[in-house]
Amino acid sequence: MQDASLNTQEVVRGTNQSGMRDHNERLVLSLVRRHGALAKSDIARMTGLSAQTVSVIMRGLEQDGLLARGEPVRGRVGQPSIPMSLAAEGAFFLGLKVGRRSADLVLTDFRGRLRAARRKVYRYPTPDAVVGFVRDAAPALAGELPVDLRGRIMGMGVAMPFQLWNWVSVLGVPQSEMDAWRSRDLAAELGAVTGLPVYVQNDATSACGAELIFGTGERPKDFLYFYFGTFIGGGLVMNGQLFLGRTGNAAAVGSIQVPAPSPGPGGGTRRLIDLASMSVLAEAMEAAGEASDHLWSQHDRWEVSDGVLSAWLDQAAGALAHATLAAAALLEIEAVLIDGWMPLAVRAEMVRRTRGALLGLDLAGIEPPVIREGTVGADARALGAAAIPLSQRYLIDQNVGQRQG
Repeated sequence: MQDASLNTQEVVRGTNQSGMRDHNERLVLSLVRRHGALAKSDIARMTGLSAQTVSVIMRGLEQDGLLARGEPVRGRVGQPSIPMSLAAEGAFFLGLKVGRRSADLVLTDFRGRLRAARRKVYRYPTPDAVVGFVRDAAPALAGELPVDLRGRIMGMGVAMPFQLWNWVSVLGVPQSEMDAWRSRDLAAELGAVTGLPVYVQNDATSACGAELIFGTGERPKDFLYFYFGTFIGGGLVMNGQLFLGRTGNAAAVGSIQVPAPSPGPGGGTRRLIDLASMSVLAEAMEAAGEASDHLWSQHDRWEVSDGVLSAWLDQAAGALAHATLAAAALLEIEAVLIDGWMPLAVRAEMVRRTRGALLGLDLAGIEPPVIREGTVGADARALGAAAIPLSQRYLIDQNVGQRQG
């Protein structure tokens, strides 16, 4: 399996040397993605490239269908400047989220907009089920594009939990079924099915990458990201770049030990995953006689009693606050972003309660990060998967040199 990092850097220097065209093209596309429509003079000022070099690069990207001209902006003197923005139909990407209870396959355009999607709900994931789903769904998604654009699907990213075979006891599924993941090369199999380059990344890390690449509003340069799925997961952005760690599993927030609401035989701490996951909410619903299956099939509307939901929100928010404090003590993060497979109103309430819980802790010596909502939403994992081939092919990746070193 290949892994990929997703990032754009706000200020990166270009080079006027020949032979660096690919780097400079990626640099221009990264800046336009980050800042929106930019004129040639803006690019030259931000990169240090000569006006002539920028003109050649942007003309080539326009001819390749990756940049589109905007309306001329006339100043007081000289020629009007022409802002250039990403061309939505310049390239398309497939993103596959392999979850513990469902799989989603999406098709996004060059601006990161969702163009089409398919979903499969299952009791537990198996390699055969996932490959079969993609075999059926990928041609259907491509078929929703005009014939002349189908050749612009440039790659496929896969967002999935690592080491699925270790979650047998939690999911309550046969070990033999999950052991199949140990020996299967999902990237190779999906590449054979789709004819595309395929990249695999941790699912929560991919969701964080979607926030970094496609998120709206102000994006802090350093932030910790929590995503609520069947199990809670996370990602970490440092200096405007997705931090993967040595094995690609950095920010495995589910394993953070936090105080248990009611200490049991095992002691006074529990893992964050045991207190703040959606599976915990589902168990509470079932114990209260409420059906929980709909949690996995749709995210817009939860049918859960106020008492069960409020108790889970309080427990999850308290656990998040302690995990945030632990992270802030180690890393000077500006913000914590919370997102997940949940209704927007529930997400907003989770953020509100986490803020309150954090302020109730002993923050001596700690500059508490801002707690706020993510901006991508429930589809962050699948969109983050689609962003992997986009990043690999078209954006600046400052982590490459670090991995090779």
